[in-house]
Amino acid sequence: MEPVLTFEREEIVANNLKHTLFSWQKQAGLKPLVIDKAEGVYIWDMNGKRYLDFSSQLVNMNIGHGRPEIAEAVYKQMQEVSYVYPGMVTKVRGELAKKLAEVAPGNLTKTFFTLGGADAIENAIKLARLHTGRHKIVALYQSYHGSTNGALAAGGDPRKLQVDSQQMPNVVHVENPYFYRCPWHSETEEKCRDHALEHLERVVGYEGPGNIAAVIMEGESGTSGCIKYPKGYLKKVKQLCEKHGILFIADEVMSGFGRTGKWFGVQNHDVEPDLLCFAKGATAGYLPLGGLMVSDEIAKAFDDKPLPLGLTYSAHPVTCAAGVAVMEVYEKENLVARAAELGNYIEVKVAELMQKHQSIGDFRNTGLLGCLELVKNRETKEPMAPWNANASEMSVMNQVQAKLYELGMYTMVRWNFVFIAPPLTVTEAQIDEGLAIISEALKIADTACK
Repeated sequence: MEPVLTFEREEIVANNLKHTLFSWQKQAGLKPLVIDKAEGVYIWDMNGKRYLDFSSQLVNMNIGHGRPEIAEAVYKQMQEVSYVYPGMVTKVRGELAKKLAEVAPGNLTKTFFTLGGADAIENAIKLARLHTGRHKIVALYQSYHGSTNGALAAGGDPRKLQVDSQQMPNVVHVENPYFYRCPWHSETEEKCRDHALEHLERVVGYEGPGNIAAVIMEGESGTSGCIKYPKGYLKKVKQLCEKHGILFIADEVMSGFGRTGKWFGVQNHDVEPDLLCFAKGATAGYLPLGGLMVSDEIAKAFDDKPLPLGLTYSAHPVTCAAGVAVMEVYEKENLVARAAELGNYIEVKVAELMQKHQSIGDFRNTGLLGCLELVKNRETKEPMAPWNANASEMSVMNQVQAKLYELGMYTMVRWNFVFIAPPLTVTEAQIDEGLAIISEALKIADTACK
């Protein structure tokens, strides 16, 4: 691949830095990667350097980059009809919704299409409150549900702290069943689970079960550090919801569409949600699309009254066409089962890495959604960077990330987490390539261990 001429590259960078804003970063002093090409599990910058994409960008490029069949489906749809208002019917809208109903857990048979994950969450909360006539939402502290006002409030991610004076009211947070750092210092995973469930039940009692519209949890934890639900935890949460008439909202934005070795993360826990939010893997990042799936009971409640949800681009035919084409790739290439198999392979290989690198405190993984948690001391579990670390506390982790870039890897590095979530099309050889790069970068973290 020929590198782009220096003056052309500089013009591209200047246009972006001068005229666009970048998420979650200080805008001055940015040095973003300038990407020119992407194919399979690799991306190339404009200097011709290749990077292994080990986090599927934002854990959404599930089928890999540059799939021609998706481009062809989008082009074909745009030749036929590019847009109609959401009150009209198109073939692809029904096709995609039917495919979703066939793979979703429980009796989630109808979908309201959104533009992405955050607005799926917003509409789920709105609908849960309308359906129950209640106002409170219960969520986990260490969670992320999106960056719009309501979704940010529902999550416990510290990125909301800067703006939380304006957050959506009536959200109550509870502690996570985070066994590696159990809030109750439990000796076993089962005890941590039980303490977390007792805590949740107490909070529900304090807040008044009759006031709580829904509990919202991720199908599997993502950007908060892939915190694993202990066996039986999520099922017990659903049972508590059923006991009090509380709806259970599954946030499958990151954990859906084969990422965890099941079509949806909650299927690892034998849980049937009342509402399910999705995005990311629905089109594998090729076009923006999200959605809210609802149970038959909730759908029927609006048979004789208007459904108060609306978006200009809901069920956009072009994005639905991309969704149909992506679903066909999942099915044809058996990528859901493949994610489970490769997840097992990664776990074996990371166990070997842990023997080499004292900086790896824990590895949590489900299918191809996992992360390393780096520590300065395995005994004390002192993190390499604390939760919500400031810039001065990120020195070692920034060096690790810089080394990954230098060695030709892009992946998410957040606080003391290094994410491992490659496209579901990754091969064992490419996994080995990625883990070798991570191993080299972890030598930096090892030097900071005590």
